[in-house]
Amino acid sequence: MQMDLHQPAQETVPKNLWKQITLFLLTLGAIIICFFVVYPFLSGIIGAIVLAVITKRPHVWLSHKIKNRSLCSAISVVLVILSVIIPSFFILQDLLEGTTTIVIFLRSDVPQKTLASFLEAHPWVAAEIHVVSNTINIQNTVHTIAAILGNLLASFLSYSLGATTQLVVMLFILFFLYRDQEIAISFARSLLPLSDQETDHLLDNMGNTINATALGRLVIGIIQGILAGLAFWVLGVPNTMLWTAVTIVASILPVVGASIVWIPVAVYLGLMGHLGKAILLTAWGTFVVSSIDNFLYPMLVGSKLNQHTVSVLLAILGGVVIFGLSGVILGPLAFTIAATLLDIWSARNNNLQPTPSIPQS
Repeated sequence: MQMDLHQPAQETVPKNLWKQITLFLLTLGAIIICFFVVYPFLSGIIGAIVLAVITKRPHVWLSHKIKNRSLCSAISVVLVILSVIIPSFFILQDLLEGTTTIVIFLRSDVPQKTLASFLEAHPWVAAEIHVVSNTINIQNTVHTIAAILGNLLASFLSYSLGATTQLVVMLFILFFLYRDQEIAISFARSLLPLSDQETDHLLDNMGNTINATALGRLVIGIIQGILAGLAFWVLGVPNTMLWTAVTIVASILPVVGASIVWIPVAVYLGLMGHLGKAILLTAWGTFVVSSIDNFLYPMLVGSKLNQHTVSVLLAILGGVVIFGLSGVILGPLAFTIAATLLDIWSARNNNLQPTPSIPQS
C-alpha cells in the first residue's frame, strides 16, 4: 500500500518537469521569431525609445498641463516633428542637392579645363606630377569620381526610402510610449525576476545609458560641425553656415559621418584650382574632424556611465558592426545591463554570506 501511495508522486515530478521544459522552449522559440519579425524595424524602435527617454522631462511637464493622455502624447509627437524631424529633413535635402550639383559638375568638361588651366598657371606643379599625368587619363579619372559619387547618391536615395518607413514606425511607437509608458514599465517589471529595488536600479542605469549615448552623440556632432565649419570659413568655402549645419547632422549618424560633407567640398576646391586649400581641408578633415569622435566620444560617454573608455569604445564599435546604426545605443546598453546584473548578483551573494563571528575575548 505504501508503494502505491508514493508511486503517483514519483511520476508527477518528471511529468511536470518535462512540461516546464517544453513551455520554456516554446516561449524561447516564440521570442526568437518575434525578434526576427521586428528586426527590420529595429532602427525605428530604438529611435522611438531614445526620443522617449531624452524628452521625458518636457513630456512630463506637458502632461501636467494637458490631462488627456492621448492629446498630450499627440502634441509631444508634433513637437518632436517640428523641432527634430523637419529641420533634419531640410538639412539633408540641402546635402542631397549639393551632392547632386557636384556630380553634375564632375561629369561636365569644366573640371578638366579648370585643371588644365591650373597646371598652365603653375608649371612647377605640372612638372611634379608629370609622371602621374602621363599614366593617368584625367578625364577618365574625373568621370570615375563622378560615377562613385553618383553611386553613393543612389545608395543614399535608396536608404532614404527605407528611412521613411523607419520614421513612420518610430513616430507611431513614440506616441504609445508617451501615452502608455507606465504600462510598458509595469510590463517590464513583471517580466524581470528582480526585486523592486533591483528593477529600479536596472531601469535607472538603462535610462542613464540612453541619455549619455544619445546626448553624447549630439555633443560630438556639434563639435565636429564646428571644427569643419571653422575650416570652411578659413578656406573661403561659400555658404559656410549651411555646410556647418549639414556636417553636424551628418556627424550624429556614425554610419555616415562628417566625411560625407568635407570630402566633396575638398574635391570641389581642388577642381576649382584651389589645390592647396583642398589639401589642407583633406588633412584637417582626416586627422581632426573625422578622428576626434574615436577618442572624445568614448571618454565623454564613459565618464557619464562610470565605465572604462576601452569598454565603451568596444561596445559602440561592436554594436555598430552587429546592429548597424542602432548599435550606437544597443552596444553600450548591453554592457550596462550586463554590468548592472553582475552588481545585483554580487550584492545578493554578499547578503547570503554568513557574517563572520567575532572571537570571544
